[in-house]
Amino acid sequence: MVLGIESSCDETGAGIVRDGRLLAHVVASSMDEHARFGGVVPEIAARAHLHAFNPVVRRALDRAGLRLDQIDAVAVTTGPGLSGALQVGLAGAKTLAYAAGVPLYGVHHLAGHVAADTLEHGPLPGPCVVLIVSGGHTSLLLVRDLVREPILHLGDTRDDAAGECFDKVARILGLPYPGGPAIDRAARDGDPKAVIFPRPLTRPGDDPYAFSFSGLKTAAARWVEQHRLRGEEPSVADGAAALQEAVADVLTRKALAACRAYDVKTLVVVGGVAANSRVRALAERRCASAGIELRVPPMTLCTDNGAMIAAVGDLLVRSGAEPAPLDVTVDPSAPLEYASLTPLPAGQPRSPGMTCRP
Repeated sequence: MVLGIESSCDETGAGIVRDGRLLAHVVASSMDEHARFGGVVPEIAARAHLHAFNPVVRRALDRAGLRLDQIDAVAVTTGPGLSGALQVGLAGAKTLAYAAGVPLYGVHHLAGHVAADTLEHGPLPGPCVVLIVSGGHTSLLLVRDLVREPILHLGDTRDDAAGECFDKVARILGLPYPGGPAIDRAARDGDPKAVIFPRPLTRPGDDPYAFSFSGLKTAAARWVEQHRLRGEEPSVADGAAALQEAVADVLTRKALAACRAYDVKTLVVVGGVAANSRVRALAERRCASAGIELRVPPMTLCTDNGAMIAAVGDLLVRSGAEPAPLDVTVDPSAPLEYASLTPLPAGQPRSPGMTCRP
């Protein structure tokens, strides 16, 4: 019985997983507090985690019909993310693990997104290609065994992530924060062919698996600027639909190319942008045409949550991984190499048993 804690950004999440089955899942978001600033303010996020931590954990235990002393392990996001936000979650998780007398596991946030799919569709087939798309991350991965083997990065974003592009263009178009859902709603009434936005890094000779959405954001900004210089207001619906189409096209095109190149028959799409309706629809159509199985978690598990961290913790426990030491720290910029993430204070040597290795 694993309790998972997530606090890397603006959601405080607690989830409980047992043997791959989700028992409870509670999230408190501070998004409304950040909306007037057009993005997440780290200090506000950390303070919100402090207020939400105990109620969220309590509600998760209540929904599962459990007491804290019935928990067998605690898993917590130790990176990447906002430093102050991560520290709140880690401090709370350490307290719970110590109080319950159970082991603590440090988890990489992005591995959590990958594991979220297992709560809906069962164990990941090995190997599989995973496309992570969120506000801060866009990555293509080759995953064989999530907690026993290193995760191979096929490609990552070189600048803005897909979700970050949505946020920035939404602001230019006068849409509210967060930009992803706002772009998706506006695009329903638009024509995706009304504007031809560029498809970054898709020309012959470009890195086939790398992403870059900064230029796309700039192209959208220039399109809006040109209209306003002529004294016109651009069609928000058309701009949103065309932008969404460009992002979905690039994401799915590269993901399918990776599946073909590595002879993989399963594509897993995770992260907040996996909730985008056009990304889902285009991925479904292209996977069906290519004979590739598409797995996407339910909408509630696409965004940050404690259930996905509990899912990784559950896998680590069942694989026999060593727990983290109680002096484990956070790593706000941690690269994704292994699902287990147990950074230590500066100068302290790492024991070979502290992470799950083959």
